[in-house]
Amino acid sequence: NVLAVDMTTRTVTVYAHESAMSQPNDLAIGANDILYASDPDWTKSTGRIWRIGTDGAVTLLDSGLGTTNGIEVSPDNRTLYVNESRQNNIYAYDLSPAGEISGKRLLLNLKASSLDGMRCDMAGNLYITRKNTAGTIAIVSPQGALIREVNLTGSSPSNIAFGGPDG
Repeated sequence: NVLAVDMTTRTVTVYAHESAMSQPNDLAIGANDILYASDPDWTKSTGRIWRIGTDGAVTLLDSGLGTTNGIEVSPDNRTLYVNESRQNNIYAYDLSPAGEISGKRLLLNLKASSLDGMRCDMAGNLYITRKNTAGTIAIVSPQGALIREVNLTGSSPSNIAFGGPDG
């Protein structure tokens, strides 16, 4: 289930449901309010990507992936990114205004880690949490270059978010 919260009343309702989903993990939201969900099946090391429309309709966008986890829409809403935790791959898809994906390409493989949450800054750089020996956040350019690693005090970071009006 994808839940909705009325911020005034704090009432929680089911926004979308799709019984074929394994375990929706992370969400990304486009500027047009379309949601994208990663859906890993941890027991099979596979995953899928779903689109959840503004009407709550759920559509399978891609399957046959590895353990999909982090997912993000670029600041210009023209690219959808998804990573695979166990396979350490980060993919980029062309994203249409209607929320269709095409042009899947491998952006980068970050070996020796387990990828988790992922967000873009306003310049389009990806910040990806890595569960590795030290625990890091990898900063990756929109072209797939590893810009740098930020070391953390913990070894198992999961999700990442930015706040404020400028994201």
